[in-house]
Amino acid sequence: MTISAPEVLAFNGSKNLVYIKLAMVSFIWGGTFVAGRYLSGEVAPLLAAFLRFLLASVTLIMIISFKKELIIQLTKAQLLRLLVLGFFGIFSYNLCFFYGLHYISASRASLIVALNPALIALAAFMFRGEKLSVLNIFGVLACVIGAAIVILSKNASVVIPLADAWKGDVFILGCVLSWVIYSVFSKKIVMEIGPVHTVTYSVVAGTFMLLFALLFYGDISMSAIELISRQQVLSLIYLGVIGSACAYIWYYDGIREVGATKAGVFIALNPLSAVVLSCLILGESLSMAMFAGGAIAIVGIYFCNK
Repeated sequence: MTISAPEVLAFNGSKNLVYIKLAMVSFIWGGTFVAGRYLSGEVAPLLAAFLRFLLASVTLIMIISFKKELIIQLTKAQLLRLLVLGFFGIFSYNLCFFYGLHYISASRASLIVALNPALIALAAFMFRGEKLSVLNIFGVLACVIGAAIVILSKNASVVIPLADAWKGDVFILGCVLSWVIYSVFSKKIVMEIGPVHTVTYSVVAGTFMLLFALLFYGDISMSAIELISRQQVLSLIYLGVIGSACAYIWYYDGIREVGATKAGVFIALNPLSAVVLSCLILGESLSMAMFAGGAIAIVGIYFCNK
């Protein structure tokens, strides 16, 4: 079977659009670190996570309701898979992340999270049969190294061992493994029901799990919600509507089109976009090492997707 030139151009054009969306996802997720700073210390972490994904759930339900596709028929296997994705991608990820930050700094946590592209590639190779060429492996390693350089250039002290730091490291590693599962084991269900319904149903399931945890720990009350400022409400809207609902759909769309490995390496841009946005919004400084680390990560993404 031969493929005509117009078909090749259309194929490349669709892939380029996917890559643009994935780059935008990384930029959006970098912004979530800035938005999260307006919430940290004043809003209970579990309450912030629940409100974020409550807003995401409402947004996603409105999107598919507008399309008149709110309810679709699911098999028991598909329903179970969505519950698993909701547990690991929303509930477990946030629980491990916020508890991890009780023991270690955000910079140290970011350094561990930078392992995401490598672990996603390894899991996709082992469990989903995604191929890894020498160039792909080089690209993944470059992404990890580039992200690490950006983080370390901002705060080199993150590698200094502290008392009880191992507890935080274990929690953040659990956070990373949760995201690996959410990324790698989603492709089949995404191919079956599409990224919008996959994200919507898994986010709603994870939001209910966060609510149950919130009720169990007693971190929710009307007085706590009433104390949230207008600026913090705007941060929650950004985190929920843009950083979760929109970005998650584009991320899953990327996994459907190019696979978990090639989509996952774009996560290496998160630290760079977070640093750039922190500079623009919070007035933090940039260094040449940060630019160098970002350049290495971009080169890694290019080779991994070549």
